This record gives sequence, C-alpha cells and structure tokens, in this order.
Amino acid sequence: MTPSEINAALPLLDESWGRALCVVAHPDDLEYGTAAAVHRWVGQGKQVSYLLATRGEAGIDGLSPQEAAPLREQEERDGAHHVGVDVVEFLDQRDGVVEYGLGLRRDLARAIRRHRPEVVVGITHRERFMGGGTNQADHRAVGLAALDASKDAGNRWIFPELAEQGLEPWSGVRMVCFSGSPEPTHGLDVTGHLEPAVASLEAHRQYLAGLSGGHPAPAELLQTILGGAGERLGVEHALLFEVFDL
Repeated sequence: MTPSEINAALPLLDESWGRALCVVAHPDDLEYGTAAAVHRWVGQGKQVSYLLATRGEAGIDGLSPQEAAPLREQEERDGAHHVGVDVVEFLDQRDGVVEYGLGLRRDLARAIRRHRPEVVVGITHRERFMGGGTNQADHRAVGLAALDASKDAGNRWIFPELAEQGLEPWSGVRMVCFSGSPEPTHGLDVTGHLEPAVASLEAHRQYLAGLSGGHPAPAELLQTILGGAGERLGVEHALLFEVFDL
C-alpha cells in the first residue's frame, strides 16, 4: 500500500484542540510511546497535564512501597519534563489494587472539571494490548474509569458534591484516546519526537533497573513501538490510538 492508501485506511487523529489531560495508573505508563505524542503537542503550543492514579509504589521488588513511592513520583516528574510537561498530579489509589468504581470515577471527574480538557488521553482498557500481551488490572480499571468520568464530568447530577465544592460541570471533553489498543482507529505521525520520548522513559532509571532481565533498552523498545506503528501509517514513527468520541 502507498502512504496515502494507508492513511485512508487509518485516519489521522484530530488535533484541532488546545488542552489535554493524560490519565493513567502508574509512573512510566505514558512513557511507552504516548510521550512522543505529548512532545509533539507541547511543541504545537497545546496545554498537556498528567494525572497518575498511583505512585507506582508496588513496582520495584527490591524496595518497600514507602521507599518506592517518592522515588517513582520523582522519576515521573523527570520524565514529564523531557517532553515539556510541568503539571504532574497523583491520586491516592493503591498500586496494584486499583478498583473500578464510583470512587475512582468521582476522583477522575473532579480532575477533569478542574483541568477542563478537550481531550483525555490514556492507555488501553482492553484485556489485551496491541500485539496480544495481557493488560494489567490497574490499566484496565483506570482506562475504563477515565472514559466514563469524561462523561460524568459534564453531568451536574452525577457526583453533585463536586459542584458543591466549587467545581462546575465540564462537558468539553470531545474525545478519549487510548494508546496500546488492539483495536486502533486513528494514527498520529510522531516522526521527529523519538529522542525526547526515549529520554522520558530513561528517566525511570531505578524502576527499569529493577525489571527482570531481557527488558529491551528504552531506545530499542520505543523504536519497535513507534517504528512499527509508523510502517502502518506510512511514516517513520507513529502512535496509534483507539478514539472514543463523546
């Protein structure tokens, strides 16, 4: 297929917006490809903020949660800095046991009302990733809750206590975009943004060092992810999203 034929088969992501909120479960979730898109968007003058449900405190086997939490929080802030993101916030969900439910939806709806994004970005809530790997429980819970909270945030009568706290409804979320989905609907050309994305993932030094052997180096891994998507889109590097219009 020619690039034009590939693009026709998988349309390009709509970028006619100005504010995005990236919502994921753990530090490092956004660094497996999504950070390349973030770097592109920040370069376009868009406002992008990060919201992490947990501090990733259960992610390093050799460190207790009390030791790992501040370390991983700082690694996420460092990684965000490499792609131009200054606002990085954390909820108080427990890493590894995040539960989908009203409490999580309320927390995310509260954040959406505060940040007033036009786009919410996350990683897939499907049971499998693109490529067939089994998705992790926290990712699924947070992804689905982010999708639902994007609608909840605009309804005055869902979580009315938020309005009582001074957070008026926000119905301006136009779409929710998930990377890593086995059912992508749109693509985004991120050619030229590989190096900042690699630096963003490399910032998670202690987390990556604690992973079991055989984990690819950040540059190799992101070349595989973004290069493979680029082949599908007919460009050097790309990121694929499953998009839900609201």
